[in-house]
Amino acid sequence: MKSPGEKRLVQQLLDFAGVRIDGQAPYDIQVHNPDFYPRVIAGGSLALGESYMDGWWDCQALDQFFDRIMAARLDKKVRKSKTLIWEAVKARLTRMQGRAWVFEVGRRHYDIGNELFTVMLDKRMNYSCAYWQEAATLDEAQEAKLELTCRKLGLEPGMRVLDIGCGWGGFAIYAAEKYRVEVTGVTVSDEQVKLGQSCCADLPVNFELKDYRDIAGTFDRIVSIGMFEHVGLANYRTYMQVVNRCLKDDGLFLLHTIGSNTSVRSVDPWLATYIFPNSMLPSARQITGAAEGIFILEDWHSFGPHYDPTLIAWHRNFIDNWSCLQDAYDLRFQRMWTYYLLSCAGSFRARRNQLWQIVFSKNGGSVNTCKDLNQISHSPRIRSAFEQPGTLGTAEQLSSGF
Repeated sequence: MKSPGEKRLVQQLLDFAGVRIDGQAPYDIQVHNPDFYPRVIAGGSLALGESYMDGWWDCQALDQFFDRIMAARLDKKVRKSKTLIWEAVKARLTRMQGRAWVFEVGRRHYDIGNELFTVMLDKRMNYSCAYWQEAATLDEAQEAKLELTCRKLGLEPGMRVLDIGCGWGGFAIYAAEKYRVEVTGVTVSDEQVKLGQSCCADLPVNFELKDYRDIAGTFDRIVSIGMFEHVGLANYRTYMQVVNRCLKDDGLFLLHTIGSNTSVRSVDPWLATYIFPNSMLPSARQITGAAEGIFILEDWHSFGPHYDPTLIAWHRNFIDNWSCLQDAYDLRFQRMWTYYLLSCAGSFRARRNQLWQIVFSKNGGSVNTCKDLNQISHSPRIRSAFEQPGTLGTAEQLSSGF
């Protein structure tokens, strides 16, 4: 029998977030295995995620649970013996941000099955934060993000555009179709290249399986959406130098990335182990430091609250289409993927993570360019989906029934 003191200690920590063990609220947790308590006390966030995957505990609304514990900053209150856990994760993380591991990262996450991402994402398969200012559906919100991005870049017919971390081609295909530009997309995922290339046979879009450090040529515009999170602190400066080398003197570069409120050198061990093995979230200071002396910062647009409803919509699609996926993935994977999507939703809702679109120029944008960027990014007022009646509703309403 486990010591009642271990359960009491866990409950005392959860009290800071207003969460009860075996309580009735949707954000309360239901513990099925008494070994949960010593496991989490010893292993922290890694053990919390693994024990959920193992079915040791449940929660009706995981996103609400994580919103509460993130807002209460329980991770800062817990001082467990996590040094050895983190040192092991850090050692692997450092290796996987080097050249030798780049394509392994693609295989570990993005090549786990196009069927999964096809049913989870929008029709254009954008695996990044949507823009919900005036959108009622995920498809509309993702197209709004693509349009916003194209407008910030000031795309014109005939321009050559580089998309670093192009995914399945959501941006590349949209930009080529609507703005008649030529796009080169670079990714480390073989599955993304295959599916993306099959969707744009009649468009001036080319996909390349390549490390960003090996990109050659020059481009009028460069965009990178949801890829910088994989670069790693040691490589931030190199990344900016590569972009500078490939950008024409009068060009613009748009960086779309999740951001951290503080400069850190660590990553959540559960996410690093099971979801993004080489991820690291940059801070504003780290980004500007990497770009210093290389680029001129023209515009910084923050819309982190929009990631919450994006993740909720992805989870809804994932669960609604589970019957199509269950022959390829087991129940433990379903629990892992649910934990991933909803824990991240809670983190954005608590404003522990941010989403930034940053526009850089090489030699300074024109007066008109800067004026246009200001109008595009900041007027009218940015609203998240759950501030708009009649669209997606509150994030809590979205997650009900999951």
